[in-house]
Amino acid sequence: MGRITEDLIRRNAEHNDCVIFSLEELSLHQQEIERLEHIDKWCRDLKILYLQNNLIGKIENVSKLKKLEYLNLALNNIEKIENLEGCEGLTKLDLTVNFIGELSSVKTLQGNIHLKELFLMGNPCADFDGYRQFVVATLQQLKWLDGKEIERSERIQALQNFPVVEQQIREQEKAYCLKRAKDKEEAQRKLKEEESKGETGRIHTGSDGHRHVDISAPLANSRESPSSEESKDYIQAPEIQERQCKGKELDDREDDLEFWNKPCLYTPESRLETLRHMEKQRRDQERLSEKKKKVKPPRMLVTEDGRALNVNEPNSQECWGTWSSPCRAAFITQLRGPVTTGKAGADSRELDFTLKDDEKRNQIVLDLAVYRYMDTSLIDVDVQPTYVRVMVKGKPFQLVLPAEVKPDSSFAKRSQTTGHLVVCMPKVGEVIIGCQRTSKPVKSTPDSSREQTSKRSQQMEKLEVDPSKRSIPDVANIVQEKTYMPRRVRPEPKIIPSEEDPGFEDNPEVPPLI
Repeated sequence: MGRITEDLIRRNAEHNDCVIFSLEELSLHQQEIERLEHIDKWCRDLKILYLQNNLIGKIENVSKLKKLEYLNLALNNIEKIENLEGCEGLTKLDLTVNFIGELSSVKTLQGNIHLKELFLMGNPCADFDGYRQFVVATLQQLKWLDGKEIERSERIQALQNFPVVEQQIREQEKAYCLKRAKDKEEAQRKLKEEESKGETGRIHTGSDGHRHVDISAPLANSRESPSSEESKDYIQAPEIQERQCKGKELDDREDDLEFWNKPCLYTPESRLETLRHMEKQRRDQERLSEKKKKVKPPRMLVTEDGRALNVNEPNSQECWGTWSSPCRAAFITQLRGPVTTGKAGADSRELDFTLKDDEKRNQIVLDLAVYRYMDTSLIDVDVQPTYVRVMVKGKPFQLVLPAEVKPDSSFAKRSQTTGHLVVCMPKVGEVIIGCQRTSKPVKSTPDSSREQTSKRSQQMEKLEVDPSKRSIPDVANIVQEKTYMPRRVRPEPKIIPSEEDPGFEDNPEVPPLI
């Protein structure tokens, strides 16, 4: 059950920068508050106070709120109008759907001279004969009652019939008070029976799944209980525990259905009983959910024989992203292990990815759709030759690669607009030069000499220079000028045949070769 605390008021005073002493409007509706307290000491300047849909049974601790203009106490357990004389500025009072049966208690509002609107519909007193005439004649400062304007002729007629109407109201109040006293006695008797049953009886679930109540066996009698070894075996058996949980859930459903189908009077006690039943049901549900929780084993990323597995732990669904066709085919043929998908928590969103083979740059690119507003410090990337692993907020995303990559040359970057993580992983076995790719040098053979000679004119050869022999070139003497002599002046070279040549024949008639 809720109570009015300083922290509760501060949390509902955000519009006033959580300052309490100067607060003029406060809303504490639907907080399961049972008692009205502390407000007149902490919030003296209140003008509007919302307390509807709670369990307040008495109007108290508001008499010091001199500036209060509007008080809403609808849907509570109030049975009498009282302690509002000090609210000098009160102009509107809402007591809709309460349990006010003493209609004569409206006389306490005669001192609130500024009161213009009053709501009493939904109360037992609103069913009394002469209810409206009695209120109109008693509170002559009212302008509206239950949302209906009070005309002058209606007030004159109510004042004329007031003695007769007052007598009728007193008789009906007396009958209601007797009935209300019997209802209270019945509610107290039921409460005592439930408490005595809980103290003297044990409730347990048998093997048949039904609940058995043994009132004759007190809880303190432990001699007739099974031995400790049997109880340990009973506790350790998972099948029996599961059967017990199912039987308890079934039994709780039956009790809950019986509770809501049981007819009861609409009284403050029944409202409290309903709320306590809902609170108990919520606690039992939390207890059962805690028992059902099992410690998850650590996620296996690499098997004992060294095979990496595909894991998508941050993904809330079995969604494996989009693949390019070549990479999809390569991945299917080179799959290293079974596909394993993890189940994300309640706060996880769908995490997609794209894996493609960039043949132009000879690299594999992974585009992981991590959350846009997640801090980059919560992301850890680990690239291995055969797989890539990304830890997103402590949850692993691991993918086996279709080809071997270079971990040292890989790099990761993050988009500033979408938040996606892009990991570029160059392949092993080829050299990357900008956007061009050159093959490894191949040794020449006699058969391929002609092909190399024909291609030599089309391809551009690049000579490798030894860095140790590199020197600064002489720019001034790069090109040397050659001196040419006239052909007629140039001396003709003398050809001297070699006598060592066995096929040499000296014929003077043959002219010399130029």
